Amino acid sequence: MPTTDQNAKPTYFPRLAAERLDIALCRASTTVARAGEMHASAQGLGVGQHLVLKMLAAVGACSQQTLSEELRIDRSVMVSVCDDLEKSGYVRRERNPHDRRSYAVTVTDAGLDRLRAAEAAIPAHLDATFAALTPAERVQLTALLGKLLVPKPAE
Repeated sequence: MPTTDQNAKPTYFPRLAAERLDIALCRASTTVARAGEMHASAQGLGVGQHLVLKMLAAVGACSQQTLSEELRIDRSVMVSVCDDLEKSGYVRRERNPHDRRSYAVTVTDAGLDRLRAAEAAIPAHLDATFAALTPAERVQLTALLGKLLVPKPAE
């Protein structure tokens, strides 16, 4: 029966990643997402909560549906994110004056304060997470990912 050496340097995955860009990107994404969640946890504000506060501060009040679509967070998850933010006093939900069937989510002053505190810790987190990349490589990665995230026109 073959044994595996727990201290051996991985040799297969780097080869697989070189052959399958999709696998490499998926695994890198998972690694970065875990680092983001750990950082957010330490800050006391989940990644989704941070993104919602950031978007509301940038664009103003909007519906949960718009938040969900723009931030690419599942609608059912968005409900609990907004519930948690509302319980903490960081957002308030009010009937949308333009569509009484939906709610407009608005960031509160406490939410803006919380966002500023969370944002202050982001540069150090990004530096640690992407330490393997030079500043130029980070700029290049950002540009390449931006290309992948642009919605494709309907065929």
